[in-house]
Amino acid sequence: METETSTEKPSTRAVGLRFGLFNALAGVLLFAIAVTMNLNPFKGWFSWIGTAIGIGLVILAHKQYKDNGDGYMEYGQGVGIGFWMGVAATLSIPFLFVYLTYVDGAPFELFLQQQEDDMISKGTPDNIVETSITWTRKLFWPIALFGGVLGFTIYALIVSIFTKKSNPEMPV
Repeated sequence: METETSTEKPSTRAVGLRFGLFNALAGVLLFAIAVTMNLNPFKGWFSWIGTAIGIGLVILAHKQYKDNGDGYMEYGQGVGIGFWMGVAATLSIPFLFVYLTYVDGAPFELFLQQQEDDMISKGTPDNIVETSITWTRKLFWPIALFGGVLGFTIYALIVSIFTKKSNPEMPV
């Protein structure tokens, strides 16, 4: 008796959510390291490390999608994986919100102070500095949520150019 092995192609959502959760965990870990070192976790080289990890995870997600499927991934599928990664990566935002609001607000205050210092050093009028800091406090978390999804989608738009592999048997 022959058994037929059927390889079901993984969904872009499943792969994206899985790797987005990995990114959320990495983001929380990076945040904890930055806070421990008394560094601004929202600016500087720590943010570049987070970006590199995010791009690396997009590449790994695309590889897993191709390896566990039929070996092919269209451009749109690669972008879809990145979108779902962004959705899952935003799961770190509530943790950061709770930590910075109820446990230790010093890292967020350090971020705001550095923003204020940058504006003052550029000669920005005091009323504009004050308004900017006020609006940054109000809009930081909604922008963080939206920016996470948008950022991963942009990463995937670029990375998919290089990682896509079209099936030659499919019509164009």
